[in-house]
Amino acid sequence: MAVFFVGQMKAGLDIQTLNDLEFDGVRAMLVECCIGPTANSRMECLSILDSASTAKNELNKASELLSIRQEGGSFPRLEFEELENEIQRLGIKGAGLDLRGFIRLLDSSRLVNDIITFFKTSDSEFPTLSEIANRAYLTMDIIQPIEKVLDERMQVKDDASKALLKIRSEIKTLRKDINRNFDRVLRKLQKEGWIADTVEAFLNDRRVLSVISNYKRSVQGNVLGASNSGGFSYIEPHENVALNNELEMLLDDEQKEIRRIFQVLTNEMRKNLELINAYQYILCEMDFVNAKVRVAMRMEASQPALSDDMRIELIDAYHPLLKMSNDAKGIETKSQSLTMDKFCRMMVISGPNAGGKSITLKTVGLLQVMVQSGLLVPLDPSSHFGWFQFILSDIGDNQSIENQLSTYSYRLNRMKHFLEVANKRTLLLLDEFGTGSDPELGGALAEVFFETLYNRKSFGVFTTHYANIKMKATRLRNAINASMLFDQESLKPKFELSIGQPGSSFTFEVAEINGIEKEIIEEAKLRLDANKVEMDQLITSLQKEKSILEKEVKKARSASEKSDEIREEYEALSDEVQSRYQKQRSVADSNNKAINAGNKMLQFIDRYRLKGANKAVLEDVKKYLAIEKSKKEKKKLEAKANKAKSQPQVKKKLKAKKQSKKGQSKPITVGTTVRLKSGSQKGEVVELTNKEAVVLFGNFKTRVNASEIEAI
Repeated sequence: MAVFFVGQMKAGLDIQTLNDLEFDGVRAMLVECCIGPTANSRMECLSILDSASTAKNELNKASELLSIRQEGGSFPRLEFEELENEIQRLGIKGAGLDLRGFIRLLDSSRLVNDIITFFKTSDSEFPTLSEIANRAYLTMDIIQPIEKVLDERMQVKDDASKALLKIRSEIKTLRKDINRNFDRVLRKLQKEGWIADTVEAFLNDRRVLSVISNYKRSVQGNVLGASNSGGFSYIEPHENVALNNELEMLLDDEQKEIRRIFQVLTNEMRKNLELINAYQYILCEMDFVNAKVRVAMRMEASQPALSDDMRIELIDAYHPLLKMSNDAKGIETKSQSLTMDKFCRMMVISGPNAGGKSITLKTVGLLQVMVQSGLLVPLDPSSHFGWFQFILSDIGDNQSIENQLSTYSYRLNRMKHFLEVANKRTLLLLDEFGTGSDPELGGALAEVFFETLYNRKSFGVFTTHYANIKMKATRLRNAINASMLFDQESLKPKFELSIGQPGSSFTFEVAEINGIEKEIIEEAKLRLDANKVEMDQLITSLQKEKSILEKEVKKARSASEKSDEIREEYEALSDEVQSRYQKQRSVADSNNKAINAGNKMLQFIDRYRLKGANKAVLEDVKKYLAIEKSKKEKKKLEAKANKAKSQPQVKKKLKAKKQSKKGQSKPITVGTTVRLKSGSQKGEVVELTNKEAVVLFGNFKTRVNASEIEAI
């Protein structure tokens, strides 16, 4: 039996993987959106590119054009016919172009000039698309010679040459004579009643009379034909025979002169063959990018980050074909988020059937292939993709009748190939890993395969029901379990991925919801290995406990946030009270100074009173003291009023303080003034490491975790 392998490898991607991931569905949409055959052919064989830098450049092109389309910019409408035929003929010495060829050249030159003009004013904003446009330059070298020959209706002008002008003038005169003779004979025969209802017709570009056949011998002229019924004959009037012969010769001269003009114009175009090749490249490349953008807009796609780093980070990602299908049906599609890197490169997804395991796996694989093919994808643009040398899959039942291989044999051959090529830049996508044989034996072999691929440092997403695979993922440092969530109450899948724990198949629960009698389910449980039942029950219990724990965590988080708010409010109020205290203390100090001055003044007055001082002086002093006392009382009243007004401002300051804290985070270095997040005491950082800081609070030094302090 020959070794079985589906399809040839192309840049690390085989035909079977493309089929598994339904990449042909994406290709079909791209082909549908192409204008010309060149872009069409490229889309039909689209696959992953040769490097991350090449793919990134393609992504940049699509992203720039998508931005132009979304912003409603005045980008020229891409309507054109390719120039491949014209380029071929211009490359043959002596070959000439026809009217249609010149029209294509004219339209293409005008369109390319419009594209160049657009990017000329915005080359810094759209650098990769500008590079495409820069293949050509603004010029009228194509347009002007053609416009000298063709008019606005794309017909050859009478004055395209002196000879053509003379020929067409003679043709015009001759046709007037022919029509004048024809009309005269027609009126005469109509009076005789010899003309059929159709009156006239054209045969061999000649104007002929429709004469009733019984009278044809009575009419002078050439009989050129008859009706199908034979009821009337087509006769060219005798007066026009010679004139029509002359017209035919003039018309032949006209065509010869047009061919001569076209040959001269062709030679002129041949001088610009390099420019015309540039036109072809620009138009076909823009067509290729535009098709990607049209599909991206249908998918609501965007550009993620792409690098050589071995990391996949999907944020709110969708399987594009599934989402578009569901959107058309009005069905919600759940987004998926996951992260894989060198510390978590093997993911085992478990859970109930029809719960979304395969879709999650296909989403990872299809989006990776699309990005490496230079296509925008439906996810949050902050997502990130690494670059893989091989992307390989084994999804579904791929039994080959032609090769008479069972499903299990087929999957073993696939696995054999995976083991041959797998390395640290390989992404493996294996659905229902290990199935197709005896559960015990197949599970054991699958576990060994899994560990071998793990040791090759490959990346992989695996779906399975095998408990031993789940346990292996738990034990391996750089592997992780994940599960598709299941609603315990409705017994329906949620189609949501949960990272960190294996999932139960919910075999018996699903059977119950589908109407299977409890007696049968209980009997089935009795026939199972007790350890398997216990394991499945344990996983189910863990999922329930996780759900409860998540609710408690949310409550705790909410309580913590509330506590922080109260603490911040207290600190704000404390700061306000401290500020008010300092102000009151300042006022008190000022008042005490004034009182002391007043007391000294009274002592002075008493001394002078005893000595019999002038009464007028004493009265002036008393008046002065009364005025000063009045001023002091007024200040006290104003201070009380300001205190009452300041109370509502505390909350405003608190709110402003919270907003400031949310938007700012000062860096902490040696010498920074800080405070504990759990208190208000201020100190100075005297020593600092990555995780710890030594802070001087007054004369007291203490070592604290760097996360427990904040700069003020």
